[in-house]
Amino acid sequence: MQWKEEGSIPEFGCIIGGEERRTGDTITVRFPYTGEPVATVHQAAVGDLDDAVACAVRGFQATRDLSSWERSRILTHLARSVEGRSVELADLMVREGGKTRTFARNEVTRAAETLRISAEEARRIGGEVIPLDWIPGNDGRVAITRRFPLGPVLGIVPFNFPLNLACHKLGPAVASGNSLVLKPASATPLSAIVLGRMLLDAGFPREAISVVPCPGERAERLAKDARFAYLSFTGSPAVGWHLREIAGRKRVGLELGGNAAVIVHHDANLPYAADRIVTGGFTNAGQVCISVQRVFLHSGIYEDACRLILDRVAALRTGDPREEKTDVGPMINSEVADLAMAKVREAVGGGAKILAGGRAEGALFYPTVISGSIPQMRINCQEAFAPVITLTPYEEFDQALAMANASEYGLQMGIFTQNIQRILRAFARAEVGGIQINDISTFRADHMPYGGVKGSGMGKEGPRYAIEEMTEIRLLAMNPAGGLE
Repeated sequence: MQWKEEGSIPEFGCIIGGEERRTGDTITVRFPYTGEPVATVHQAAVGDLDDAVACAVRGFQATRDLSSWERSRILTHLARSVEGRSVELADLMVREGGKTRTFARNEVTRAAETLRISAEEARRIGGEVIPLDWIPGNDGRVAITRRFPLGPVLGIVPFNFPLNLACHKLGPAVASGNSLVLKPASATPLSAIVLGRMLLDAGFPREAISVVPCPGERAERLAKDARFAYLSFTGSPAVGWHLREIAGRKRVGLELGGNAAVIVHHDANLPYAADRIVTGGFTNAGQVCISVQRVFLHSGIYEDACRLILDRVAALRTGDPREEKTDVGPMINSEVADLAMAKVREAVGGGAKILAGGRAEGALFYPTVISGSIPQMRINCQEAFAPVITLTPYEEFDQALAMANASEYGLQMGIFTQNIQRILRAFARAEVGGIQINDISTFRADHMPYGGVKGSGMGKEGPRYAIEEMTEIRLLAMNPAGGLE
């Protein structure tokens, strides 16, 4: 995207069946740090959404016949394009979402890797041979299985990773031979629109891709539409579970929120654990589904751990995300910052103590560390989705594991310990989708299976695992004895 001269801002149309459409129903995307306008975006109206679904249905007739090498070629081309435009895409995310420059560059790198992984997995969608002669009378019978694309996919993307999470919908959909309608977050639609244009340039069938910025309530029309075969949603638990209720019989994958726990036992590498906790708690202003939120520290190392964490928090630079040295930029808007601050004040009113931060200026929320909180406080039992962590001491490892499990969420957990017995016990008992040993809950490699349990969702992401969600296994059983001589 080329930025226009001062005094004017770029204008983006939605993409309907591969064609840009300007509807006249516009919103202004604003830079979270200052509130200044970044771009004007045309929103898809009800008729545009209906057209997008009809295009996806027709486009599926083309995508289902694409060979694996062609799907892989398209995704490889797209990955190279993302890399080639990395500076532009990173700048776009800084402006539309308030990401720091370092984190925005990291997201572009990850997005390209997600697409490359998807391109590789497009060549690996296989099946198996199943002998059927287990019982008398079935001599010579054999079966094979193969995965086939489900049909049109609806991908709904959140604001916090507008490019890479769009690639986590788009990459597996293209790799598995499905058409796609992307619905980006209203606050950060620009990355998805640019990505859609780039996919068309890579040679994807035009009718098979639409990008439809629109209000969430309007998007419910898409979630209800029976012509979609799969709904992939990343966002808040309240919205995600509501969409599942209205989705009908289509498959649904939900990657929702959490209040991730990290346990630091007395045998941990304490300086390293403190480094990682601060990274995981305050990166992207805490607006990460697997952001470190609840930290449980063994009583034997509690004081030292608190000191190390606070020293590192004090070194963080909070401010303008356009500055290279900024570590923590703004939240997406002042309204969500106010909601998070209300939870902090409530905790303090209940007896908790602020060890660092505890203040906000508009959308800028300073890294906050709290001690003395209890599980029932909203700052613990709900998702903060803000740069806030709570520190709690414990005596026994099983006590810490029980406290970590005492949540309606279950996305990921981090545990710092050197003891294999504790590790295996946590693996067996932790009520989460993934456990990171000697690292934080926030760690994610884009090719790994990723998804939660309980209130944190259902289904798995990661290209290989999302491809499984977006395809169906079909059986072909053969009886040689029934053929001609």
